[in-house]
Amino acid sequence: MGAGTLRVAEAEPRRGASRYLRAVTGTRYDEARAAHRWDVPARYNIAADVCDRWPRDRLAMLHERYDGEKREVTWGELQDLAGQAAHALAAAGVQRGDRVAVVLPPTPETAGVFFGTWKLGALLLSMSVLYGDEGIRHRLTDSGAKVVVTNAENASRFDGMGAEVLILDEGLLDGHPTEHPTADTSADDPAQLYYTSGTTGLAKGILHAHRYLLAHVEFDYCHEVQDGELFHGMGEWAWAAGIAPLLGPWRKGAVQCVYQRKGGFDPHDQLRFLSEHGVTNVFTTPTAMRSMMSIADAGTRYPQKFRIVCSAGEPLNPEAIRWFREQYGLTVLDYYGMTESYPMVANYPWMEVREGSMGKPCPGWEMAILDEDGNVVTEAGVTGELCLKARSNPHYPLGYWNRPEDSERVFGGEWFHTGDAASFDEDGYVWYEGRADDLIIAAGYRIGPFEVESVCLEHPAVAEAAAVGIPDERRGNVVKAFVVVADGAERSDALARDIQEFVRDRLSAYAYPRVIEFVDDLPKTLTGKIRRIELRQRG
Repeated sequence: MGAGTLRVAEAEPRRGASRYLRAVTGTRYDEARAAHRWDVPARYNIAADVCDRWPRDRLAMLHERYDGEKREVTWGELQDLAGQAAHALAAAGVQRGDRVAVVLPPTPETAGVFFGTWKLGALLLSMSVLYGDEGIRHRLTDSGAKVVVTNAENASRFDGMGAEVLILDEGLLDGHPTEHPTADTSADDPAQLYYTSGTTGLAKGILHAHRYLLAHVEFDYCHEVQDGELFHGMGEWAWAAGIAPLLGPWRKGAVQCVYQRKGGFDPHDQLRFLSEHGVTNVFTTPTAMRSMMSIADAGTRYPQKFRIVCSAGEPLNPEAIRWFREQYGLTVLDYYGMTESYPMVANYPWMEVREGSMGKPCPGWEMAILDEDGNVVTEAGVTGELCLKARSNPHYPLGYWNRPEDSERVFGGEWFHTGDAASFDEDGYVWYEGRADDLIIAAGYRIGPFEVESVCLEHPAVAEAAAVGIPDERRGNVVKAFVVVADGAERSDALARDIQEFVRDRLSAYAYPRVIEFVDDLPKTLTGKIRRIELRQRG
């Protein structure tokens, strides 16, 4: 996609288009899809759009630290921090196009470093403290990062990794001027480098242009962010699902409520923070929600002012939706995407939510289900691969970092293949079936692991579950479930049989787990996604 104005609309379905476009004329969803236009200016910079344009006395952030320290931060303060960060980075030799790695907790100063990086026309690479040393070394080496900005607590981790270490909490910004011009960048100029945490091989850097932020329509259509409202995102600022819920609501005029945790996620701390600040709009994750479900009286213990709550990052199980509705009288809106491009599919406040469905394709996003031969599936209920029409929206990546052949293979064709198996129902809702390579073929039946796991989780003795296929001489494969039992439950053959019958009665006679193995925990990525490849290898 070249610089300039991209205009995409789908007022009428094309010949051979998938059935998701056949919804009843006049519904709000159809109207939103027909009316949506991408308007991408030729010159665009994230720092200018998100930070520079706000009045200095306007409230930008309410920040609370784990020890109770609280700060109210205006846009003037953030603009000053951004200017100081730009000067500090420039003094360290950072120039346009250089990569700036950041390993910091979520603070106003960290946001200032983000904006300062973009002010210089440099590329941001934000990383998690949860990465192992080799994971960090690979990212720094592969990206050729000029500097890494971190705190004193983590500084020693980066010794000998090639990038100059700048320590934020040792006066990095002190003494620098607060004003710095923002680079005049094209909308197509690179701005953000994310590394995928794949199941095999080394992580690959995904390069996004400044324009990618303009495609985050979830804050228009899902969150419906209102000017001045209090917003909170639970994702870490190292992930796309952490940085987008920071920058996107700011673009819409929200005040960010930021909680700086010490250690792992604590559902009591999280709900207390949201309750005390009266947050009305929230981005959460299924992992966080499942953790909250351990608090039986969450709704009465931590009353909330929620207006809208959305979730993404991994499939949202129906039981989590029902639990949240019981506690807070609100239906959580699930949406779907990938680091390469998101949000592709979503649920909306003005549309019926079908528990377990990812919703419908986002306005402006051209999605289809493709079969094994690459043809568009037009029949409801048929499983295929969910794919995105290439270069059809501003979020489409520039490619993989320093991997031109991989970039052309993955992003250069007519469709971007997500690798996720899904199907459309008769009304155009998308139903996630699992990763395409996670699908289980048993006696000719195609079984999505997600539906098996969701039913397992409805059993009162099951805390977590993961389903994979294992070889079987008679059926080719059968379903095996790895199960973490709930507190108070005892592992036993009798419990395994009870879970099997429970799933068989509610799902089907061919999709229930014929083998159950009880485990202490499930292998997961840093973002909480189950690593089924490891479970398949266990057999």
